[in-house]
Amino acid sequence: MNPICNFNAGPSMLPVPVLQQVQSELLDYQGRGMSIMEMSHRSKEFEAINASAETTFKRLLGIGDGYRVLFVQGGASTQFAMLPMNFLPPGGSADYLLTGAWAEKAIEEAKLFGTVNIAASTQADQFRRVPQQDQLQLNPQAAYVHFTSNETIQGIQFHQIPNIGDRPLVCDMSSDILSRPIPAERFAMIYAGAQKNLGPSGVTAVLLREDWLARANKNVPTMLRYSTHVKNNSLYNTPPTFGVYVLNLVLNWIEQQGGLSGMAERNARKAKLIYEAIDQSRGFYFGHASIESRSLMNVTFRLPNESLEKQFVQQATAAGLIGLAGHRSVGGIRASIYNAVEESACRTLANFMSDFAKRYG
Repeated sequence: MNPICNFNAGPSMLPVPVLQQVQSELLDYQGRGMSIMEMSHRSKEFEAINASAETTFKRLLGIGDGYRVLFVQGGASTQFAMLPMNFLPPGGSADYLLTGAWAEKAIEEAKLFGTVNIAASTQADQFRRVPQQDQLQLNPQAAYVHFTSNETIQGIQFHQIPNIGDRPLVCDMSSDILSRPIPAERFAMIYAGAQKNLGPSGVTAVLLREDWLARANKNVPTMLRYSTHVKNNSLYNTPPTFGVYVLNLVLNWIEQQGGLSGMAERNARKAKLIYEAIDQSRGFYFGHASIESRSLMNVTFRLPNESLEKQFVQQATAAGLIGLAGHRSVGGIRASIYNAVEESACRTLANFMSDFAKRYG
């Protein structure tokens, strides 16, 4: 295989050892003579995988009884609507922090079901930073407070969890889930599409505090009720079995790397390489995010003009550095360096950046 450095924003890179195990088991899973893709989701083999994934997920976060982990379909985009359908009561309101494109989408969906209070917004600053704690204007009666921990498009990340008192805290962690230790017990709910840090596309992980579930609206279609999936261990209907199988392997791989502390150290080293290339370029590269809000998952930056940005992407692609074009809505360059991306790939990119700046700066 050609040495490719994969910086795609999602679906993104999977750990090589996981892909190798998938390859070795693809035709014959544990001597059954068939692929896990061909087995019933009611089989003892898949039920064991499903249970293992929930247990390992909770163990990595350091939580136990009182929480459930669900593996559902529809991506974070479905969660944008499913959350208020279940937990935004008639006549009630919810607090949302507006920090980027994905927070904006979550807000638009929530508005279909009730009142949304924008408790903080950095839109006036072009979403270059996260709001500070003293800028939060929270409603004491809010049904919940929602924020997006990492904005992939703008490349900003919360490095401290907002303090919201005893209100239920909900987070879209699609792009930095299990990339660092977090105080998981402070959350009523966390959701994340798997295709960045957890596994292949098609699976959405939901961490849900069981006592909060008692408040959920019961007049919701069956498949859109969290209680349906809790009662049936995510097996009410046919789940994305292959995706959950791969996700379980990724969770085991994270544990083997030292768990979330190991991931945090690894991810900090990776991000430092690229941010140093930006900062040492004497203005040739300039990051979108304010320094204190820089994402460790998505490094976004610009060059002096769009022509140079196109050349950068073309030459990087030719050199085996894949997926560096910024999101179509903002342009520029984006390096997504999720858990599975190796430090060596980030070093290769940093060296390429330095060389490109010398040639065109």
